Amino acid sequence: MKIVVFIIAEKVFRDEEYLVPKEVLAKAGIKVITASTTTGEAIGKLGLKVKPDTLVSQIDVDKLDALIFIGGGGAEQYFNDPIAHRLAKEAVEKEKILGAICIAPVILANAGLLKGKRATVFPSGADSLKKGGATYTGGDVEIDGKLITGCGPEAAEKFGTELVKMLLP
Repeated sequence: MKIVVFIIAEKVFRDEEYLVPKEVLAKAGIKVITASTTTGEAIGKLGLKVKPDTLVSQIDVDKLDALIFIGGGGAEQYFNDPIAHRLAKEAVEKEKILGAICIAPVILANAGLLKGKRATVFPSGADSLKKGGATYTGGDVEIDGKLITGCGPEAAEKFGTELVKMLLP
């Protein structure tokens, strides 16, 4: 069984960017594990309450097939987080699928992982991606090798669908 880890913020993650791709993956038989900086309660922008399965600091990249950062204003907590950056770099080194949606691709840009890559992000993050060396496309969903980025809540379903295609070719 394929395993995907979704990293969400403790507060103000985007409910739809978490729920919609999670549902799409579950329907395809893919297990989703939720990680955050708490195993208490994480609260989405629209009020969704999620009890994460594990802490970000306990993620084992060897045991997953994809690592995905979920967006929303709260994702900013990971923009310069050394643990988040280490996990993202490890995912790339170990040839796992790495993804981010909404504002979360800024995390990947700040980790130095978007140089020369095609990527998209919520419009307010475009400058950060360009500074990080990405080719910002402004598209709904962009795939470049094992990297997948989405631009926001309206792209959540397409993001989930494309992720399934990457995991189950």
